[in-house]
Amino acid sequence: MLKLFRATAILEGISYLLLFGMTMPLKHWADIPEPNKFVGYAHGILFILYVVVALIFCWERKWGIKRYIILFVASLLPFGTFYADKKYLKELA
Repeated sequence: MLKLFRATAILEGISYLLLFGMTMPLKHWADIPEPNKFVGYAHGILFILYVVVALIFCWERKWGIKRYIILFVASLLPFGTFYADKKYLKELA
């Protein structure tokens, strides 16, 4: 489960950065909306997967709600999932 969660965290972070750092500017400044659509779908799926896997992971590890909230908030911030991976997940590997 740890490998799945770490992979999901990294992929979700990458998709977040691609969406807001690359495809949104393409959509709004260059009038090229197609990449935004595909990256947006991928990011949405990865975000939901991250939240669900984080919940299951916290449940299995018997971590409290506080740590789950930290992991959830990390998914909302740029580079947040990378921080969560380094701070909470990498030390478990």
